[in-house]
Amino acid sequence: MPPKSPPSTGTDARLLTEAVTRLRRALRTSIRTDYPWEQLPVAQVELLQALADHSPVRIGDLAARQRLATSTVSGLVGQMMTAGLVARAVDPADRRASAVTLTDTGRAQLTAWAEAHERRLGAALDALPPADRTALRAALPALLRIAELLGDDDQD
Repeated sequence: MPPKSPPSTGTDARLLTEAVTRLRRALRTSIRTDYPWEQLPVAQVELLQALADHSPVRIGDLAARQRLATSTVSGLVGQMMTAGLVARAVDPADRRASAVTLTDTGRAQLTAWAEAHERRLGAALDALPPADRTALRAALPALLRIAELLGDDDQD
């Protein structure tokens, strides 16, 4: 019997899309089941992550960085300000404009969110056979390169 040929790029892309989608859904569901305090929408978590890396930042710049409409980011920032996760202040680079910063509460919430996900993923990784853990570890650099090719690297 001849060796199987490797799957086509289209098949790889389809399988990777399915894996990423299912992984995100499983993480989102499991975190809310295991940690009922976690009610932070993913869009707000992504804004908190961006602010942790780039703060202070204007709403328009934050919207461009996240590839969202300015009005969408403005609404999310308003919700996050009400929750005490972010603050708006005068932009130090242009006193006529305002910039958003991450508050201590926002940083603590983001840290708790990340730690909870790391615990969930750590438990799942520990349940895998050693060969699967090794395969995942070997695939991580390629997955990070895919993220860069898809435009994640311009967010730094």
